Amino acid sequence: MMKKTVLITGTSSGIGRAAVLKFQKEGWNVIATMRSPEKENELNKLDSVITAALDVQKADTIESAIQAGIDKFGQIDAVVNNAGYAVFGVFELASEEQINKLFDTNVYGPMRVTRAILPHFRAQKSGVIINISSQGGRITFPTCGMYHATKFALEGFTEALAYELIPFNIRTKIVEPGSTATKFVGAAEITSGGIPEYEEFIKVGLGNWAKYDTMTSEPEEIAEVIYTAATDENGKLRYKAGEDAELYIGKLEEGDDQAYVDYMRRRFIPEYLK
Repeated sequence: MMKKTVLITGTSSGIGRAAVLKFQKEGWNVIATMRSPEKENELNKLDSVITAALDVQKADTIESAIQAGIDKFGQIDAVVNNAGYAVFGVFELASEEQINKLFDTNVYGPMRVTRAILPHFRAQKSGVIINISSQGGRITFPTCGMYHATKFALEGFTEALAYELIPFNIRTKIVEPGSTATKFVGAAEITSGGIPEYEEFIKVGLGNWAKYDTMTSEPEEIAEVIYTAATDENGKLRYKAGEDAELYIGKLEEGDDQAYVDYMRRRFIPEYLK
């Protein structure tokens, strides 16, 4: 039987890197993509792994990485759209540039990769597209609204796309990690300056978020869920990943939307409730 091949974006660190190691360990070929593969000195030494330049904001690099994978391994069986970044802070302080970059990376980026791989998947009448969302694609925290907007959009896109790809035996999957021990939050941009009236709210919101941010998963745990999603040959769409994702999304899934909203308000901004 021919070995399966996966293309993963954003593999220079964190969840993407852990996913490369997981798939390679399980006997897959892996196309590990990143913006600067010339800086990589570990993944490119592994059997059945190639590294390729891919910037989700640049369509030509996406096409080149896909073609490099097909040239090397013959076909691609799965794509993991993992690359992304975050902007945190209150919305009114966000610049137009920050918002545009956030959507271009977290929403339009996976769309570009998906558009580029679909002709290949349709031709072979199989494939799986795994979009790495977040618990923040289903639930929300104070001062994270712009990031949530991108992940809600990604989930809506992925869910709707699942319908139209059924005739081609192409499956779409959503993985929703909670807090993970990576450089992701540290690399996030923070809105700042200009409106002092927000200062106290930001302290309260971020302070309470930090207080409860004790359920952190390791990247390897998330990679296990990604691999499960890739190998599940069923119609399951969403996969929660992490203790906090199970808690918060579980509250939402209990069925009373207002009860969930009230719970999150009490947990994260009780100082502002009457």
